[in-house]
Amino acid sequence: MSTKPAYKRILLKLSGEALAGPEGFGIDPDRADEIAVKIKAVAALGVQIGVVIGGGNLWRGANGIKRGMDRTTADHMGMIATVMNGLALRDALERGGVDARVQTAVQMNAVAEPYIRLRAIRHLEKGRVVIIAGGLGDPYFTTDTAAALRGMEIKAEVVIKATKVNGVYSADPKKYPDAVRYDRLNYAQVLDSKFEVMDMTAFTLCHENGLPIMVLDFWAENSLQSAVMGDTSVGTVISDDGTLI
Repeated sequence: MSTKPAYKRILLKLSGEALAGPEGFGIDPDRADEIAVKIKAVAALGVQIGVVIGGGNLWRGANGIKRGMDRTTADHMGMIATVMNGLALRDALERGGVDARVQTAVQMNAVAEPYIRLRAIRHLEKGRVVIIAGGLGDPYFTTDTAAALRGMEIKAEVVIKATKVNGVYSADPKKYPDAVRYDRLNYAQVLDSKFEVMDMTAFTLCHENGLPIMVLDFWAENSLQSAVMGDTSVGTVISDDGTLI
């Protein structure tokens, strides 16, 4: 493995649940601090980091829709939840000595910058972590799709999807102990095997634009650091020329 990072700029996709406490709901300041420590370690390597975070720890639009809520209203509430999470993460990063900014597609100028692509890139070039919240500003799109699109816009070299599993498996490893974990896959293999990596819109965007995806266990020790240093053993890389290993 190289002594230099494999990537200059990454887009880290975090679920809202990453910020949740033991109950799986709300914002746990200790979890925010833990995430900030992991991001700080990668920033210290000179890697530029954009972050897209979900809002499922505060609001799940699907639950509202099941009860008859208008889809657009439910999605707008979810976008606002991602801004709250972004502010919590920025605060944790700043307290940890990491310069960070929150940008949002849903404008609320009193609390966060509007998302402007060139401004986001400029922040990254200055070594600031940019937390991109508010989804895409439009309903009917997931934060996975936001991560894929923003990743392309800021010219990230990889989208790192942070999960609780150390990669893509042939089956659910919790149910099937003999499930096979893949180090590398290409986009066609993921589609043919119907692996659930990201929602289809997000995955198609990455596929059509050649943006690699890495799925890893964010909570494993040094997994994010190892990933940006090029260690594929900590997760699964999905790219144009990926091969089954």
